[in-house]
Amino acid sequence: MQRMMSLQRAVGVLAALVALAGAVPVHAQTGGMDRRDDRRDDRSAGRAAKQACKAGDEKSRAECRHEKRDTKHGGGTANAAPAAQPPAAQPAAAPAPAAQPAP
Repeated sequence: MQRMMSLQRAVGVLAALVALAGAVPVHAQTGGMDRRDDRRDDRSAGRAAKQACKAGDEKSRAECRHEKRDTKHGGGTANAAPAAQPPAAQPAAAPAPAAQPAP
């Protein structure tokens, strides 16, 4: 009888684990898929920015084009090569000892 209760308890625990494992969200996208989604989002944001600019009538086509480009590229720094790092600052030298007054 006790063996039967242990078996039922084990089956119940196993069923609970399977149910919980199915409830955990799984992120199956690869890095490439994430980057593609980001590019799609950038393009749609650029389109929306250009449409809003054209609807305003206060900017020229070139200005709207530049606004769209800035929106898509995040100011032009998103895909640019990283800038060269300036040389590390030299630690400040210890201050020279104060001159002693003449006696």
